[in-house]
Amino acid sequence: MKSRITYSLLLMLLLSSCSLYSRYQRPDVLQNEENLYRNMENDSVNTNDSTIATLSWRELFTDPLLQDWIEQGLENNTNLQIAHLKVKEAEATLQASRLALLPSVSFSAQANVNSYNANKASITYTLAPSAEWELDIFGKMQNTKRAAQAALKQSQAYEQAVKTELIATIANSYYTLLMLDEQLLICQNTLRTWDENIRTMSALKRAGKTNEAAVLQAKANRLQVEGSMLTLEKQVQEQENSLFALLGIAPQPMNRGKMESQQFPRTLSIGIPLEVLSQRPDVRQAEFALEQAFYATNAARASFYPNITLGGTAGWTNNAGSAILNPGSWLLSAIGSLIQPIFNQGKLKAQLKIAQAQQEEALLQFKQSLLDAGTEVNNALILWQTAQKRLNVDKKQIMTLRAAVWNTQLLMKHSSTNYLEVLTAQQNLLEAELVASSDKYDEIQGIITLYRALGGGSE
Repeated sequence: MKSRITYSLLLMLLLSSCSLYSRYQRPDVLQNEENLYRNMENDSVNTNDSTIATLSWRELFTDPLLQDWIEQGLENNTNLQIAHLKVKEAEATLQASRLALLPSVSFSAQANVNSYNANKASITYTLAPSAEWELDIFGKMQNTKRAAQAALKQSQAYEQAVKTELIATIANSYYTLLMLDEQLLICQNTLRTWDENIRTMSALKRAGKTNEAAVLQAKANRLQVEGSMLTLEKQVQEQENSLFALLGIAPQPMNRGKMESQQFPRTLSIGIPLEVLSQRPDVRQAEFALEQAFYATNAARASFYPNITLGGTAGWTNNAGSAILNPGSWLLSAIGSLIQPIFNQGKLKAQLKIAQAQQEEALLQFKQSLLDAGTEVNNALILWQTAQKRLNVDKKQIMTLRAAVWNTQLLMKHSSTNYLEVLTAQQNLLEAELVASSDKYDEIQGIITLYRALGGGSE
């Protein structure tokens, strides 16, 4: 009768512990994940299976000089090196949790020398290897191992996120420099135009067709452009210094291309929302944190079940009897123990509640990471699409303003057109050309941001 009761209790324990071995499955965190993308108003964006996130960064950033700088950054950046070390730490933790499922083996050696009343000393010794094995019947160590696996994946996703961010930041910094170079070139060309205007207005003044005010205003505008050039040169040096710090190298002459030679795709594929965004490194990191919390909760539940441990010792000793009559003999022992927690000052319940709360927190963070990822994709699309539209407007505006400058200069030479019209037309042209350069940078930045928002930038 007693044996039947014992078997029944053990069967109930085993059945109730089955849930402790359950595997993590991704929860349904979003109800309308197909609505994560907006701004899909033109044919330049689609949701094909193949996305720009699947491209290598070398395929997207084809400038060989930029590729060299990215490779240096991947090799020298300290944040990426720290992330790699965190992966090593997680690998060591996982290895320890795997070995915890095996028996622990130790070896002890002990020797004693005893002498009473100045008699001859007696020597006793014991050489005893021992082993201990905790049976993981209720899955505590198994869940700990799975949590360590999730923690390793989380560290690997973090490393990938750092790498993706690094590549995108280097590319953004590089193209910022190209934009500043182009704006500096525009100012240099404008400066030469103002020099020509000053010479023209000085000649017109000598001919009595204009006055000193026109010449002075032209000189003032030239000085304004010269001041803008000094500001741009300062920004170039600051941007170069920031980029070198990101690359982990000392400042040096920086070779780079030109904005006009950069090539990017005119159409973009961003994939199906949930399938693509769930592959982003930061989203994967959040999900692996949820998986780790899931197994931590299972391990906390397993703490309510018994701990069953088997142990034994096999060795050699001469301490089993007289040291003279018994020079040595085998030492053998075996033990089995079962410890069932009954009252532990509420610690086990508190640990379970904490683990459950942390799992809920991880679920909310995973949900928010998907929403944030969708927001980043939408913002990148807005930036890219708006920049494309603005560039079309910029081209028409620049063509119109160049014609206006040519006409006002011609009219001033051969009619009584006010010099202010010439100055205004040239100032408007300079501003339009600078805006076009900035809009071209926004278009490139939109592609880079979208590439990072979709989880690209890997190899």
